[in-house]
Amino acid sequence: MKKNFLIKLVLALIGILFIGVGVGFNASSLFGNDPIALLYDGVRNALSLPVTRLGLISNVVNYAIIILLFFIGRHYVNIGTAVYILPFGTFVNLGTFLFPKIFVTDTVLNRGIGAFIGCLLIYVGVSIYITVDIGLDPFTGLVMTINDHLPWGFGKTKICFDFILIILGFLLGGKLGMITLITALTAGPSIQYFTKLLKRLSHKMNL
Repeated sequence: MKKNFLIKLVLALIGILFIGVGVGFNASSLFGNDPIALLYDGVRNALSLPVTRLGLISNVVNYAIIILLFFIGRHYVNIGTAVYILPFGTFVNLGTFLFPKIFVTDTVLNRGIGAFIGCLLIYVGVSIYITVDIGLDPFTGLVMTINDHLPWGFGKTKICFDFILIILGFLLGGKLGMITLITALTAGPSIQYFTKLLKRLSHKMNL
């Protein structure tokens, strides 16, 4: 049991790494932010902080979401939720650092490839986090809480939730772009798909 938990904890950290780097990649691509990162960027802009403080702001927002979950969806808060927010800001900063190192040539094609990889990392990272089931990241926990009271699946709830984040982030001054629309339409169904695949794999590995 202890061994399985440690494996899940390592997998959860990998999921956080994927999500954080993905957010950093998307922000660095200059094609806009995914809905959650758009909210981070909006809060950063509203507080008149530089882009280099995006990692810090992401942690502040996540702490606020966790406090909200304690009142409306406490069963989705676990050790994994706490593990998520501790390194997340650092991983976002890592993504912004790595992007120009990997995509040296500043072309639309390179930035587009970087953005695609960023989106994929976020989708797979969130799916890993859901699959290991040691507690959800704050935003996924909030979506799951809302979804518990709705008659449709996670995918549709995620899309609606993301559009609300887009509106809030934009009103606060976050950078809106092509990635924002793409992730709003594809994140929910993609995460649902990857989660099903990873759950099958985890059952085969007895995790």
